[in-house]
Amino acid sequence: MLHIIQKVKEKTHVLQRLLPILSFVIPFLMLYFLYPKSFVGDPTWEGNWQGRFFYVFFLWLVSFELILNWEKLQTGKLNKMRSLRTIAFTVALTLPTIYVIAANYCGLNAIIVDFAKQSNVPHAVLMPLPTEYLVFTMLFALIILLAYGINGLMNFSISTPFQGIIGVLYAIDILYPFGRFTPFQIIVPTTATLAASFLNFMGYQASMQVITHPYYGLAPQLTVLDSIGRQACPFLIAWPCAGVESLIIYTLVILLFLKESLIPWKQRIVYFAIGAIVTYFINVLRIVTIFVISIPCHSTQNAVWRFHNIYGQLYSIAWIISYPLIIIGTRVLWQKIRSQKEPQKMNRTSAKEETLKKPYPSP
Repeated sequence: MLHIIQKVKEKTHVLQRLLPILSFVIPFLMLYFLYPKSFVGDPTWEGNWQGRFFYVFFLWLVSFELILNWEKLQTGKLNKMRSLRTIAFTVALTLPTIYVIAANYCGLNAIIVDFAKQSNVPHAVLMPLPTEYLVFTMLFALIILLAYGINGLMNFSISTPFQGIIGVLYAIDILYPFGRFTPFQIIVPTTATLAASFLNFMGYQASMQVITHPYYGLAPQLTVLDSIGRQACPFLIAWPCAGVESLIIYTLVILLFLKESLIPWKQRIVYFAIGAIVTYFINVLRIVTIFVISIPCHSTQNAVWRFHNIYGQLYSIAWIISYPLIIIGTRVLWQKIRSQKEPQKMNRTSAKEETLKKPYPSP
């Protein structure tokens, strides 16, 4: 009987650790069925920019941090079923689902849009999406705080602000659309120049001009022709296209990985710098791909926008997820090489010592 009670307690502790993740699975599934398709201008699930794809990445981050901190997480304060903290925790678990219902069925999103329009927000119709990200950030922080206290927030120090950062980036793009947010737009001319150079290296004819537009502001524009003179669509490039969000996501993920690793600090700095450089150039490759896909212009616009809004971001996401595995793999390989070299070095040293011990022959 005691054995059964112990097993039940263990499973209860496991469930308590999983509840913060499970509390977001239901609202995310609801949003998936509410917004299953992706097309230009629609804040849908699939879209990597002004979309909900990053919720999947958020769940991955939370799971990663949960595994890394499994033994540290203590839920003992929630075991008293009638305690005020347990009741507050239980209510908090339902809040993400309640928010989705209120936003999509009770008119909350319409209120947000009306307020944004009255405030002269350029893309007011998109404002519910960053609001959704920011609300989920606060609710997740509340759930973790009630479950594990302040120390728990430290254990989830990467996933907790992740949705909020994406929400802020979306809000900036809505409030200052098409690259009008100068601090982020600074890197874009360099990115566009590198993309043009790469296209020229591939055999295309590419040139860059900085366009002054009364609505778009200052933004680089690439003109690209293939070998038979067909032109790509001359898109303006703003900071979301240049991969600012990818660099921010990379920073969060690699900091999580390096924080939990035993890698020396100097090597951590080197790993971080190498990964950041590769992440930046992957965004250059994404821009190159967009222009290659858009040849000839007007006949491939659906494919271009689908790549731009959905699949293009997977370049960076695939690299960001793979890079920690590459670091682990290379370090394991190096340790094996070193372990194979050590016996050989010791054998050579022993042989040298034996030679030195031998007496020199008499003349």
